[in-house]
Amino acid sequence: MRLPIIDKLEKALMDSKRELEVDIPKALKVATDMGDLSENAEYKAAKERQMFLESRVSQLQKRISDIVSIDINRIPKDRSGLGSMMLLKDLDSGEEKTFNLVFPEEVDPEKGKISLASPLGKALLGKMEGDDVELNFNGKQLEFEVLQVTTIHDTINNSGH
Repeated sequence: MRLPIIDKLEKALMDSKRELEVDIPKALKVATDMGDLSENAEYKAAKERQMFLESRVSQLQKRISDIVSIDINRIPKDRSGLGSMMLLKDLDSGEEKTFNLVFPEEVDPEKGKISLASPLGKALLGKMEGDDVELNFNGKQLEFEVLQVTTIHDTINNSGH
């Protein structure tokens, strides 16, 4: 099973490698053709970008390796974990909220995509349908009931992988 985050990270890796192998050498050549490198801002900027990209490529390769090594079968099938979508009901207002427990690279709070490492993610981890959970939103303590948990396994089975 290939996680979608791998595609996103591999694209970022390919883009960084392309810039490092194609764009940076061109920028360095243009800068060296200008002459004196000791006071050449373009050369300095290209070298700094080159160092950044070398570091970025290394980080992306490690992150991809780390994610590929995750054993999806170790993620619980009966409770929330990485890749889970959760539907919660605010016990005071009756309002429903949806949260997705995602990798840090996918976090988007506006869309309800939260990291397991966040306080909210930690509070939701391991919850089952029917569980109550207390969450702190902007310093305000709210109580929710878990109405539905769709695990990564449900998502995989429904997508045909």
